[in-house]
Amino acid sequence: MKIREFCDMNMFEQILQQWCEATGMSAVALDSDGEYITKEIGMTDFCTKYTRSTQEGRNRCDKCNKEGKGVYFCHTGLMDFSMDIKVEGKVVGKIIGGQVVPHEPEEEQMKEVARQIGVDPDKYYQAAKRVAVRPENAIRAAAELLESTVNMFVNHQYVNSKNGTLIEVVTSNIEEVSSLLKDINDKSRTLDKIESKQRILALNASIEAGRAGEMGKGFAVVANEVGNLASNSGDVNKTIKNILKQLNEVVGKIAEESRRTMD
Repeated sequence: MKIREFCDMNMFEQILQQWCEATGMSAVALDSDGEYITKEIGMTDFCTKYTRSTQEGRNRCDKCNKEGKGVYFCHTGLMDFSMDIKVEGKVVGKIIGGQVVPHEPEEEQMKEVARQIGVDPDKYYQAAKRVAVRPENAIRAAAELLESTVNMFVNHQYVNSKNGTLIEVVTSNIEEVSSLLKDINDKSRTLDKIESKQRILALNASIEAGRAGEMGKGFAVVANEVGNLASNSGDVNKTIKNILKQLNEVVGKIAEESRRTMD
């Protein structure tokens, strides 16, 4: 199951954009394969221009993105989060972000990280000082709010998608059954005509047989068989009409259910 297959990604990005603007934090959504499915929003220079500027820095960040759960401290000391996106109990993606600190960064700690990943320690520390400071409880609350909002949105989109598919199937079935009803209607009208003609033919045959006397006995047998055929045609016709009535009722129920689902 791919989020992109059923989700309005423009609306998804708008939700992330508004959340990032309101909280001063960063966010991006990934699918179950780890592929980014939205733009990276609110990313800091500290992360993009410095930490991820070297291979070692990128490796450490990727490791945090893969292994991080909930709200946690990344390898540089920033607070990040990783929240699962679930549909029908199955993880279909996640949101990662944060890039804030709960207090002013410690100079020596930042410079040590800089030396380990191979960037200028002084510039790295200066970039760290520009990272937004947020209370830890506010960071956790904001991350949980985003998790709830995104999961509600994605699941709503999924249900709408499923209902849309169901409606298409129901509509297709209605069209098929309607075609069948038309065919049966046509055949029913034809049988009405046949039955009427057969009854007239049987009546005429009986009259002629009576006029012919002894010589008309064989003709009378034929007249009787024609009458039986007319009677049988009538039974078949009644059966078809009964089926027709039932099918009409089924179509009515399907159509009503389809309208209720769409509403």
